[in-house]
Amino acid sequence: MTEKPDQVLVGREEAKAFVVALLEASGVSKRNADIVAEGLVQADLRGVESHGINRIPSYLARIRNGVLDPRAEPALKQVTPVVAQVDGNNGFGFPAAHLAMETAISMAQTFGIGMVSVKHSNHFGMSAWIVRQAVDAGMMSLVFTNSSPALPVWGGKSQLMGVSPIACGAPGGDNSIPFILDMAPSVAARGKIHKALRRGEKIPEGWALDEEGKPTDDPESALKGVMLPMGGPKGSALAIMMDVFSGVFSGSAFAGGVTGPYDMSKPGDVGHFIVALKPDLFMSLDEFKQRMDVFYHRVVESDKMAGVERIYFPGEIEQRTEERRLKDGIPFVQAEIDALNAEAERLGAAKIQQML
Repeated sequence: MTEKPDQVLVGREEAKAFVVALLEASGVSKRNADIVAEGLVQADLRGVESHGINRIPSYLARIRNGVLDPRAEPALKQVTPVVAQVDGNNGFGFPAAHLAMETAISMAQTFGIGMVSVKHSNHFGMSAWIVRQAVDAGMMSLVFTNSSPALPVWGGKSQLMGVSPIACGAPGGDNSIPFILDMAPSVAARGKIHKALRRGEKIPEGWALDEEGKPTDDPESALKGVMLPMGGPKGSALAIMMDVFSGVFSGSAFAGGVTGPYDMSKPGDVGHFIVALKPDLFMSLDEFKQRMDVFYHRVVESDKMAGVERIYFPGEIEQRTEERRLKDGIPFVQAEIDALNAEAERLGAAKIQQML
């Protein structure tokens, strides 16, 4: 698979350095800017452009409007030997989630499990990058978050629940890849609607309804309406589950109270719930890896339905996309490059460098 010829390619290091410069110019510490930039660029590398560096203009707008504190540092409170809480202090969600997973991993290394709740946070980008933090440390994980209202509860018609991603992961064996699941409880992630709006594209029917409750392929109308849950009442129930564990449990906003990254009216008050587990709690690590190898090959080598050329393990398509983009660059349309460079001009920072 190759990128479209009309797209502009940007290298990983160039993209990350660009984001770091914008964030530092906006008052974010170097350490936190690195964490935010890494999370965003990982999303672009994995093909999840809806959660990549194109989020920067909305993040910077929230700083300018005083509803996100660029200088905030997440604060950690140990509750029990295996439970902790992080207060995001209305800073970027990325450092808060990173600290939460780092703490969960540390507890799991000693006690087998670590659980961290995060309150008063903000959007933390693609959940898979936090799952990957655990996988890289040899850990299994669960990563939950809530988000701003975009989805009706089943049987309702108004925005109440967030399109909150469900994410989890486990290390792979020596002859397989890690298991990384990151999915929204809606038919499509809301970020994909924003991406289509930025690019002047239509969205597939079946993703969303407009304000009148009618199916729409117009992203602007979709953002004024509601997203549709996957599997009807099942997707709605999963969205409620995310809010219980991330919002109610943490002390953050819930049931429609979270403010989204494109809303400049007030702080986000997002909640997260993060768990790390040692994979060798019930067997040796070697046996676990061998079992993951067997699992992977049984999945990808299973009989295919008509018209299917290949079966992929969860996270495998994204891994292959990342391998290609590390070599060839991250694709953007010119309108996206122009929007990013407008932020650089506003802050007196260098413009994003495109690959030749």
